[in-house]
Amino acid sequence: MIGPRLDVPLDETALTALVAPSLVAAAVLGLLGGIVGVMVMRRDLAFAVHGISELSFAGGAAGLLLGVDAVVGSIGGSLLAAVVLGFVGVRARDRNSVVGVLMPTGLGIGILLLTFLPEGDAHGLELLAGELAGIGDPGLGVLAVVAVVVLVALALLWRPLAFASLDPEVARARGVPERALSVAFLLLLGLVTAVAVQLVGALLVLALLVTPAAAALRVASSTAVVIALAAVFGIVSAGGGVLVAVAGTLPVSPFVTMISFLIYVGCRAVEAARRRVP
Repeated sequence: MIGPRLDVPLDETALTALVAPSLVAAAVLGLLGGIVGVMVMRRDLAFAVHGISELSFAGGAAGLLLGVDAVVGSIGGSLLAAVVLGFVGVRARDRNSVVGVLMPTGLGIGILLLTFLPEGDAHGLELLAGELAGIGDPGLGVLAVVAVVVLVALALLWRPLAFASLDPEVARARGVPERALSVAFLLLLGLVTAVAVQLVGALLVLALLVTPAAAALRVASSTAVVIALAAVFGIVSAGGGVLVAVAGTLPVSPFVTMISFLIYVGCRAVEAARRRVP
């Protein structure tokens, strides 16, 4: 899935071929990140996203070392982390302690595996910080499958997930399978994290999976409006980051992060202004 880099001159045709799939991927990832991020915030899983991304990085590094597509390894690492968190860390205290263990473990394993790659191979850095060409035409097929699976599953699980997030005790009393729902959502989160790592990197994946939703929750209370705003913020952050990154040689992730942060700051300002108005 790793495509050409931008540190070499590209003519207009080559640049268009490079940017077009990245823009499509950015739009899809922004949409997924915004929607999934709303449930991440409601279930207090922002810290868990970071733990999943670290094991996704380790899985991607293992894939590169074994000659397998990096995204396949990333998905494997993300799903492993999701299963561990789902079965071991249902309660917030347990979950946070498990994430605290997974983060350095995943990062350490990933860095260790990268040391065995040929000298000068920059793919390891791309897993950490993202790459504009991280998702090329072959990767769009995988991304499309992941997007369909995640969106359909969320449509089916959203109501019981929201109920269990609002009042877990009452949900259990009503027969809602809270543990199964937790594992199912974490698996979906793992899939989204794995594909997002290819664009924004394991270190900055929160910019797509947390910040847009956190911004939307500052300016809206209706679930439908929050989801719509989070999706728009995610698309603007990811797509805008890709377009800005075209002009330079830096990875796309810093620009995605900054745009997402500015949107969040703007939403905080709107929230503060509303509070001052009688």
